[in-house]
Amino acid sequence: MHFPLDHVAIAVESIATSLPIYESLLGAAGSPVERVESQGVAVTFIGTGPGRLELIEPTGPDTAVGRFLSRRGAGLHHVAYRVPDIEAALARFAADGFEPIDPTPRPGAHGHRVAFLNPRSTGGVLIELVSD
Repeated sequence: MHFPLDHVAIAVESIATSLPIYESLLGAAGSPVERVESQGVAVTFIGTGPGRLELIEPTGPDTAVGRFLSRRGAGLHHVAYRVPDIEAALARFAADGFEPIDPTPRPGAHGHRVAFLNPRSTGGVLIELVSD
C-alpha cells in the first residue's frame, strides 16, 4: 500500500507569532485557527494539498504538545499520511510491529479522524494517520 503525505506538523509556542513567518516563507495564507479539544491544541494549516504545513499550539502546558515544547522546543512534531481506511491501517501497522498510541481513531482537525504511531517504533518520528 502507498499512503500519500498529508501534512507536516510544527509545534509552536504561539500561532499568532509563528503564522506570519510561515505565510511569508510559503507565500500562502493560513487557514482559520481551529481548536482540537481532544488533542489539547489549536491548529492552522498553511497551503493546500499534500505536503501542507500544520502549526500546532498547545492549549496548556500539561497537554502532549505542551510537554513536547517544554522538552524539545519548537520544531518538527509529526509527519501525517492520508489513509483510506484508518482502522485497517492501524491493524496493518500493529501487525507489522508498529506501536499505536491510539488503539482506535480520535477526532482531528477539519472533522478528520486521526491516530498516531509511537516514535519508539518508527525510527524516532511521530507518525499520524489521517482519514475522512
